[in-house]
Amino acid sequence: MIEEFETKFKDHILEKKTPAKNQILYVVKKEALPEMVKYWQWHPQAKEAHYSMGVGTDERPISGGFVYMPVISVVNHETGEEFWIMLKAYLDPENPEFPSVASKVPAALWAEREVHDLLGLKPRGHPDLRRLILPEDWPEGVYPLRKDMDYSYSPMGAPKCAYREGPPDTSLVPIGPYHMALDEPAHFRLFVRGEEIVDVDYRGFYSHRGIEKIGEGRLTYNQIFFIAERICGICGFQHSVSYAMAIENLAGVEVPERAQYIRVILLEIERIHSHLLWAGVAAHLAGFDTGFMYAWRIRERVMWLAERLTGNRKTYGMNIVGGVRRDILEYRKELILETVKELRKDVEKFYEIVTNTRTLLKRAEGVGILPYKVAKAYSVLGPTARASGRNIDTRRDHNVLVYNELDWKVPVYKEGDVLARILVRLDEVLESIWIIEQAVDQLPGGDIFTPVGKIPEYEEGLGYTEAHRGEVVHYVMTGEKNKVYRWKVRAPTYNNLPAVPEMLKGYSVADAPLIIASIDPCYSCTERVQIVDAETGKVRVLTESEFNELSIKKGREMS
Repeated sequence: MIEEFETKFKDHILEKKTPAKNQILYVVKKEALPEMVKYWQWHPQAKEAHYSMGVGTDERPISGGFVYMPVISVVNHETGEEFWIMLKAYLDPENPEFPSVASKVPAALWAEREVHDLLGLKPRGHPDLRRLILPEDWPEGVYPLRKDMDYSYSPMGAPKCAYREGPPDTSLVPIGPYHMALDEPAHFRLFVRGEEIVDVDYRGFYSHRGIEKIGEGRLTYNQIFFIAERICGICGFQHSVSYAMAIENLAGVEVPERAQYIRVILLEIERIHSHLLWAGVAAHLAGFDTGFMYAWRIRERVMWLAERLTGNRKTYGMNIVGGVRRDILEYRKELILETVKELRKDVEKFYEIVTNTRTLLKRAEGVGILPYKVAKAYSVLGPTARASGRNIDTRRDHNVLVYNELDWKVPVYKEGDVLARILVRLDEVLESIWIIEQAVDQLPGGDIFTPVGKIPEYEEGLGYTEAHRGEVVHYVMTGEKNKVYRWKVRAPTYNNLPAVPEMLKGYSVADAPLIIASIDPCYSCTERVQIVDAETGKVRVLTESEFNELSIKKGREMS
């Protein structure tokens, strides 16, 4: 496939690099981007290849221009080939324009709107270039992720909104930005005729935390772990591992096998508690509160286990470049095995309850169908993709950590409805239990950390895992003085949300909350930009002592 690609586009490839053993970076002419991405997205020998993310970078201080870089995951299940393709195109600093990939591959729609918002890059021919991330009152010509954008800049304008009009003869039913069925702010505008949804518009990105901007040039490589793990309140360790892998790949570090097994155990513990949390919420939205209480009761045992192993129920703080900070002591292995043994019994019973509860089945079966072809076009990921027949899982497809040394299966359903998305996750919980049992049994001796030397400057590469919602990818370009130059995070919800309108069309308003929830959305995972103080309109950086003093003061007030 590589030879064929290089022959087909030989006049458009300027340079080839291999940042890691399965990562290939091509410097290409920008005009070839749409056809290059389309070539991989629909390659007949790599049926599950997909546009994974789009990276925009302000490289003016180091190369004199801007960069737009689509990243594609390529897997050939028949031959076992697996690699990542990065197509790096340099853009004019005065007119950073490039032909839109989204005009041929819908999966690129959001990525190109994002680089337009945050960097001022111009995707020529994009079908919907409304603002995606920045609010409508953000001033024109101000781009937060440009290197000359000051951290403390905080524009405040007159609030305004810009929405797309719906089809004629429809009524508007808004869900959000704040709604009892949404655990985070998001705004779905349903255009309905009677009770039937005929069109949907989505507006999100209300939770601006500035994580990428903070990480670039302000934190050291090992300090970034603590904000990477807070990107998501559920799959934080997945982000932590993905970021670690990106730096380790670029530094040429061989992570000890014992540390890799420890990471696998914690990743699967996190997957189990995430899927059980989601199953409870889905049951609640379907009016099956017994299922909600049952799922969350089982999950609590998993949270106790995570706390015993790491010291924390959620943000573990375990990773460091080169390995993990703390070991799993010998006597804790028995605790893990006893816990997952009991967990298996409870999950199997819960599975039986779910599949025999008629009220839940009627709400979920045949509802919110996402066909395989649409899931492929939007590069939908994780359980949502596997419920629509996409046989993808980054753990297996890209040989993450030591997963290839363990025996496990990837559950795939073809129905594409809410019920299939429920069953995929329950199957995965049982597979995760089996993975943990094997990992504990095979846990090797040895070190848990490899010392890291000097990390090369201005090198770029990827780290990735299969989170509970799907593939997580972290792109890193290293910088000077032990800091990153560019850090780009792509959470799975970012790829799954654009397909939700396709799932909603044709169903009733009453189905909408459950259909939306069925992708297990994490809105804050997708969000970025910078922190704005809504009361004063200013930003001030606190010193460590000021921060500690304020934390103690507020903690006492709350108690």
